[in-house]
Amino acid sequence: MAIKVYGVNHVAIEVGDVKKAIEFYQDLFGLNKLDEGEGDAFFQVGAHQFLAMFENKEMARDRTNRHFGLMVRDDKQIAEVREKLTNKYKIKLIPGFRCDFRDPWGNRIQVVDLHDESLVWLLPYQEVQKAGVTFK
Repeated sequence: MAIKVYGVNHVAIEVGDVKKAIEFYQDLFGLNKLDEGEGDAFFQVGAHQFLAMFENKEMARDRTNRHFGLMVRDDKQIAEVREKLTNKYKIKLIPGFRCDFRDPWGNRIQVVDLHDESLVWLLPYQEVQKAGVTFK
């Protein structure tokens, strides 16, 4: 029998201070925290995926192109994220991208929206259908 992968279950990142990271990610994206322990936290990101973060007080800032992408509803929400990043957190966006940035611990994050035509593969997902997203 051939293996069938259905998606990504989770992404794990390291942060220098998990308490500050919880505040940052909840404020920036409104993420629902599923669980929190000593030095770790878990957030729901979509119906079947989660973001895990683990504290590493001695971590070095990542300067590679390694990243993960979070998907928001539309251009307005991307603009809200950009506004918060640049004005409230004084984080510079990575040039040449709509909304790529490094969090305070150096993790590179890319923010995209549901209306990206390359995301037509999302149509079967219930959350996309409920959002009423259409592709041109």
